[in-house]
Amino acid sequence: MTGFFSRLFGGGRPEAPVRDLDPYEAAAALFVEAALVDGVYANLESDMVAELLVTSFDMNADRADEVLQRGEQIAEEATDTHALTRHVKTLSEEERSRVIEGLYRVSLADGEACKYEDSFIRHVASLLHVDDVSRAHARKRAELNAP
Repeated sequence: MTGFFSRLFGGGRPEAPVRDLDPYEAAAALFVEAALVDGVYANLESDMVAELLVTSFDMNADRADEVLQRGEQIAEEATDTHALTRHVKTLSEEERSRVIEGLYRVSLADGEACKYEDSFIRHVASLLHVDDVSRAHARKRAELNAP
């Protein structure tokens, strides 16, 4: 499990950066990574990621499915969080805030959040230059929409 967390938080051996990655695919990979923090990626979380892509980024269902599949593939590969956030940072400030809200929604999809998920989200928010106030608002919105 140590390798998993070091990979999530950018530690361990350096890896080749992912080039020319669609920012929405990178965001989907971050959603998947958030779901994996507790060691389980359930259908409930996968469904939540697909819903987030449709509702947060105005994608149609077919495009959301494609982006989700690519995001799962990217998350499965040995890329670190920093490499993914580099691409997500190209999104507008509002969209980056929606990514943080989405990360909270994914972490709450299974009915319980854990301190490791919260730590991961704070780390990602920092890398995306989403300030603490915006992150707190994103968390509140996610909690209001939690199942």
